Amino acid sequence: MKRSPWSALVVLALAQFMVVLDVTIVNVALPDIQQDLGFSASGLQWVISAYTLIFGGFLLLGGRAADLLGRRRVFIGGLLLFGLTSLAAGLAATGEQLVVMRAVQGLGGALLSPAAFAILTVTFAHGRDRNIAMGIWGGLAGLGGTLGVIAGGLLVDSLSWRWVFLVNVPIAIALVALAPVFVAESRVRPAGRRTFDVAGALLGTGGLLAVVLGVIRAEPLGWGSTEVIALLAGGLALLAVFLRVEARSAAPLVPLHLFRSRGLRTSVLALALNGAGFLAMFFLTAIFLQQVRGLTALETGLAFLPMGIAAIVSAVVASQLVTRFGTKPVQFGGTVLSVVGLLLLTRADATGAYVTQLLPGLILFGIGIIATGTPAMIAAVTGVRPDEAGAASGVVNAGYQVGGAIGLAVITTVATSHVEGLLAGGANPQDALVGGFERGLFAAALFAAVNILTALGAPRVRPTADQVAEAAVAA
Repeated sequence: MKRSPWSALVVLALAQFMVVLDVTIVNVALPDIQQDLGFSASGLQWVISAYTLIFGGFLLLGGRAADLLGRRRVFIGGLLLFGLTSLAAGLAATGEQLVVMRAVQGLGGALLSPAAFAILTVTFAHGRDRNIAMGIWGGLAGLGGTLGVIAGGLLVDSLSWRWVFLVNVPIAIALVALAPVFVAESRVRPAGRRTFDVAGALLGTGGLLAVVLGVIRAEPLGWGSTEVIALLAGGLALLAVFLRVEARSAAPLVPLHLFRSRGLRTSVLALALNGAGFLAMFFLTAIFLQQVRGLTALETGLAFLPMGIAAIVSAVVASQLVTRFGTKPVQFGGTVLSVVGLLLLTRADATGAYVTQLLPGLILFGIGIIATGTPAMIAAVTGVRPDEAGAASGVVNAGYQVGGAIGLAVITTVATSHVEGLLAGGANPQDALVGGFERGLFAAALFAAVNILTALGAPRVRPTADQVAEAAVAA
């Protein structure tokens, strides 16, 4: 049976829409999850971090498995795992169960997302059709991020927080049924033995998990405690072994010679810092709006909507500006706007008007975060050989997810410590939460400010229009 590539695109884009939706939809449900399952203030961030860390840690393994085992096969397997763990997360009876299911859900996303993008690139030939397909793919992904906060608010207010996970189940079932009908199988035929570098994936993810856990445990135990030192030292040791394994592997997950490209080196750092600022801002602001301002989940989602619209507009404009001026000036401008947006948000208090205290910062941050990420991704994939562009894309996407998880751990630790200090000093709970929100966003602004230096050190790449379209969508 001859399959239409455009029918395949519908299946692939809806799957990516579901994955992106899941990143933002959970944030507005966090206060309800905390109250229902008894999360501590510092433990709550693991509902986000468990997903993003495993997602980022296994992205490269997922992409390689898709190439070698069959892209459609891995895509369907990822969908099944994502759907089943979404069901289990929605039925979780304890906080521990929810965090474990979120981690396994991240593994499902790490299988299906790179497989879907690989299918897209082999289904559409380079040129006009591929650019149109990638435009649709990128548009739906951006729409998923924007609609996630609205959908999350509707589900939490009308049903319960559990439905932000359960909503994935019927979507996953439908896509699993449709994929064999509309999506053709494809795979790479390696010249030698098939290898997946499982050791590399386990070492890298284990090392990062240990480092993140060490940062989180530093808040209650102190940086000098034996447990924290052991976690940090063990994590760094695992990462050192990971680099050694990758250097010797015949088929590494991360070809280390890629880092000879200055564009890729600076892009990994830029996107890691971008992920830290974005996840922390979303996490802290969602808590602030509901626990301090008293907004419902739906009202919180609507409060984020202008930022999502600004981000979509920024994606279109940033791509055009990169084509005209190159990556460096656009990336620099985006980082500056991100810093300004975060600093404006730190001025919010418990009673000030949304239009004056929150809206300007959200809009500037929405513009800046995309205007930073788009040129960084473009510089990464245009700074390496064409046959390694996919590997470079995987590296920087993993950097974004893992950097977001680590940054979120650091920033929430800063915010939580400040709240506890204010409470110990006699402040009332609302004032303490406002103080923690301000301190956390200021920490996020510091991460974004480091990105200004990263932008100054980035190369100025002038890609073609086709390279802009492909690289921007890969981001």
